[in-house]
Amino acid sequence: MTTNEDAAAGHSDPSETGSPRSSWRSTALAKGLAGILSVAVALGIGELMAVPFGPSTSPFFAVGSTTVDRSPAWAREFAITTFGTDDKAALFIGMSVLIVVFAAIAGLVERPGRPFGSGVLIALGLAGVYAAVSRPGASALDALPTIVGLVAGLVALRLLTHSARELDGVSRTRAGVSRRRFLVLAGTAAAVAVAAGAAGRHLAGSIADAVRNRAAFTVPFVVPRNRAAAVAAGTDLAIPGATPFITGNDAFYRIDTALQVPRLTTDDWSLRIHGMVEREITVRWADLIARTPIERTITLTCVSNEVGGELAGTATWVGYPMAELLDEAGVSADADMLLSTSTDGFTVGTPIAVLRDGRDALLAVAMNGQPLAFEHGYPVRQVVPGLYGFVSATKWVVDWEVTRFDRAQAYWTQRGWAEQAPVKTASRIDVPASFARIPAGEVMVAGTAWAQHRGISRVQVRVDDGPWAEATLTPQYSIDTWRQWSWKWSALPGNHTLQVRAIDGTGQLQTEQRAQPIPDGASGWHTRQITVT
Repeated sequence: MTTNEDAAAGHSDPSETGSPRSSWRSTALAKGLAGILSVAVALGIGELMAVPFGPSTSPFFAVGSTTVDRSPAWAREFAITTFGTDDKAALFIGMSVLIVVFAAIAGLVERPGRPFGSGVLIALGLAGVYAAVSRPGASALDALPTIVGLVAGLVALRLLTHSARELDGVSRTRAGVSRRRFLVLAGTAAAVAVAAGAAGRHLAGSIADAVRNRAAFTVPFVVPRNRAAAVAAGTDLAIPGATPFITGNDAFYRIDTALQVPRLTTDDWSLRIHGMVEREITVRWADLIARTPIERTITLTCVSNEVGGELAGTATWVGYPMAELLDEAGVSADADMLLSTSTDGFTVGTPIAVLRDGRDALLAVAMNGQPLAFEHGYPVRQVVPGLYGFVSATKWVVDWEVTRFDRAQAYWTQRGWAEQAPVKTASRIDVPASFARIPAGEVMVAGTAWAQHRGISRVQVRVDDGPWAEATLTPQYSIDTWRQWSWKWSALPGNHTLQVRAIDGTGQLQTEQRAQPIPDGASGWHTRQITVT
């Protein structure tokens, strides 16, 4: 019970108020949560608003795609080297962490008369606007989803932070009411963010239609004379740990700039051929499959592959010769480049001479007996043996411009990569594994070598800088595929270094000189450290 003197002095029952420190902590947590939920509302509404404008206008993915586009070559190579095919997931996680941090800061610094938090949200929104309108083929309208989302986020921030401030320094009786009001507002904001974002993702993706379309796809029938040659016995080493000759679709590497995998249907697809041609033509799906398909087994390699890396794979492709389409359009004698464009705006420059020199350059529609996976370019992609993917392997291809290298630049060429990039001779040790501990005695060393469109004629292995020994090669399937090799090693106890090199079909020795993947592919001899016990 308080005395009259206590009341006169302004003292109150401690049961009526919480401690200042506890009250401040609760308010700070509420404000931080308010900022996070406000940005979530902005992103969710922006995702929903992006539906009529296209997936590239989604604030989150527009910023992510622009980050990829504007990243220097060394940053992209670091991401691929560090995270491999998980580089996009790493980007998403990193972006999400940064967004949460900035959102929490926005909530903490927002004040009635000094809306610093609103300024943080506006800065984030401006970044989203820039990202949306700077995408290939974008217009001013593409900024609308971000702007509408930003407005919704600012309204949410003002309401939530106002409610959060009511938690500070109030009596316990009033705190219960204020807390309930804040939780209702926070729950509503979370529900709006989740519902809008989920609806936007579902509608924008048109996943169900695309999946049904692919499920109904029938791999074109290839007449016997146009089928790929059978894989001869012994072409696949079948040694545990060694690379299979044919790479499974699920195991085939995927490196591209698409943060959202395009999901075209065959009804959506067409290919416009224009530029330095005698006649502009548009090839639609019905036109394409009316042509005579061929089947070929071809190895593809990514320029980002490090020495000894795994960004290479071999598949059996069904498709249509690119040269026939170019001939129908009538290529100008002065043209030397085909600038191909993906549905997401990515561009690739390929030498026209390579596409018309008799090699099996294909518009592929099937891979290892199945329709292309969405991640690998469904419904149509390019496959060109002998060139790194960044100058040949356009996925989701919808446009061909016949032009010249001195008139146009492709996506990666604009960023300092090579204009023309034939695959370099490469060899790799697959077994034993790096830093393996193995018992002394006879050890099977095995691996893979490739020099697409030149083939592999020899592979040599050595131990501890000793003399080179000839490895045993499997039968060569074709000059457009990799070739496996093996070598029996009488291993003595100790720490040893294994090294491999290859000679291509022209007799050219693989260079020992080390080079980074950028601008035109890695080079150097692959080595592995082994401990023999």
